[in-house]
Amino acid sequence: MFLINIDHIGIAVHDLDGALAEYRRQYRVEPVHRQIVESQGVEEAMIAVGGSHIQLLQPRSEDSPVGKFLASRGEGMHHVAYAVVDLDAALEHLRAEGVRLIDQEPRIGGGGARIAFVHPKSLAGTLIELVESP
Repeated sequence: MFLINIDHIGIAVHDLDGALAEYRRQYRVEPVHRQIVESQGVEEAMIAVGGSHIQLLQPRSEDSPVGKFLASRGEGMHHVAYAVVDLDAALEHLRAEGVRLIDQEPRIGGGGARIAFVHPKSLAGTLIELVESP
């Protein structure tokens, strides 16, 4: 088994500042991390919840993956991210199982983590991100 934890749940939002204000008001939480991830076309904020995080994602453009998601589906859960120890081994296993991958090779995501996405058609219509922390 290579999934070791739920790393985060990604939620697409139109207005990151507004969403953070509502999380502060409703749940009395503060982001532990906020950054622009140019390679993914998003600005993200991470909110710690237990041993995991909620990742709020605001697209930097309408033609980014999150921008397209918002245009077609509106705000809401975008993906589930699982922590893995060895991303290369996880991708090799998934390829051997015939799983449809969005990323054939790892790329760098927020916080310098190595990430790869698995196509939602591979499992219950859910976009899955695999995360190997630096």
